Amino acid sequence: MTNPAQNPALVPPGLAPVAPAGTPAGGGTKTAPLGGPSFQEIFRQQQAGKLQFSQHALQRIERRGIDLSDGTLQRLEAGAARAASKGSRDSVVFVDGTAFVVSVRNKTVITAVDREHMREHVFTNIDSAVIA
Repeated sequence: MTNPAQNPALVPPGLAPVAPAGTPAGGGTKTAPLGGPSFQEIFRQQQAGKLQFSQHALQRIERRGIDLSDGTLQRLEAGAARAASKGSRDSVVFVDGTAFVVSVRNKTVITAVDREHMREHVFTNIDSAVIA
């Protein structure tokens, strides 16, 4: 019976077999991380510019039938990035007929208001407005 530690099928992903000191190459039983960034680092980089949506915002978007096409999302993200570059903390970003309240620091959309509901809405605690 072969040693299970020498079976390459049993080595976890992201690890490569490493020979212990004093053994010939290929006969080792230890593992070491492969070079490159970790999953967590890659995930953070992927999410760096992306906006998150609060549960409240998702409910408003669904209930009001607000368009979230790729073009709308890109403009919203660009508007939030412009607000961030000016030092804003909380901003209202207008994309066509929709206003998105964004926590710029947290990169989170807090709520969304369409043109129909905007007349009865008051935006508070906002330090900037962006037309995207």
